Amino acid sequence: MRVLLPDLPEFRALSQPDEGGVPGVTLDHYDRAHVPDSPADGVVLWMTGPQTRERLLSTPGLKWVLTLTAGIDHVQGHLPDGVALFNASRLHDRAVAVHALSGLLAAARGLHTFRDAQGRAQWASPALPTDSRLGTLDGLNIVLWGYGHIGRNLEELLAPHGTHVRGIRSATPTDERDELLRAADWVILLLPSTPDTRGVVNADTLALLKPGAWLMNVGRGNLIVTDDLVQALQEHRLGGAFLDVTDPEPLPATHPLWQLPNVIITPHVASTTTDLVRRGAHLTRDFLIDLQQGHEPAGRVTAGRTY
Repeated sequence: MRVLLPDLPEFRALSQPDEGGVPGVTLDHYDRAHVPDSPADGVVLWMTGPQTRERLLSTPGLKWVLTLTAGIDHVQGHLPDGVALFNASRLHDRAVAVHALSGLLAAARGLHTFRDAQGRAQWASPALPTDSRLGTLDGLNIVLWGYGHIGRNLEELLAPHGTHVRGIRSATPTDERDELLRAADWVILLLPSTPDTRGVVNADTLALLKPGAWLMNVGRGNLIVTDDLVQALQEHRLGGAFLDVTDPEPLPATHPLWQLPNVIITPHVASTTTDLVRRGAHLTRDFLIDLQQGHEPAGRVTAGRTY
């Protein structure tokens, strides 16, 4: 079996003849400047631009692709017929859940406003506690829109904080979904990008949210109609927004979202940790060993599914 891997030290270590390697598999490596053109059984995709990705997906003899991402929308349009696709959502679940919890706590404690004040060298202590707008998560209604592995991780992390967590799934009836949205203090988007979810948060959706509710997106940027969100924020109909993903992305320097004081933006780093590459290499090693031993690796994407 011949496999193409990212040209990173952690993945090169898989070629070593020790307990950290994958004996019996021929491993070759690619980067943006070099993509091997000889046949291979499989490709592990990660940290590739569109042109590199398209070249890798046209590798002769390709039987399977493992993308070390949770989403697959960047792969499916170029995947040859008959090639099996696997994703690695489990690689990112915990970090995204922790990032979401961090956003909830940062907003509750007003950390973004104090950071802004710090930049102005301003001691922004409220005159009275009632003027502070500071709180905890106790008693908040938190709606997780998209209730998969990340949602379950986040619900577990929220358990000690006294929140009321409800999930919206693909099978949730529209009337029930809308009632959950009306009661929410926070709506957290955990959805993949599919034809059914793109633009799912629009002016009509935002109109359901009660005044002061917050919206968080750690799913995909195109879940939200950005102009509709900007208008709702500018009109102070929402308490604020925490956005790790945006549409467009990266967000242009002149975009109004940058200037809104009740918006917290992080640059698509919800799943990023210092050990992410090492963990990705370990997942790849386990995946290849499963294949060698005739086992079905985790993460197969069902044909016809968009996530």
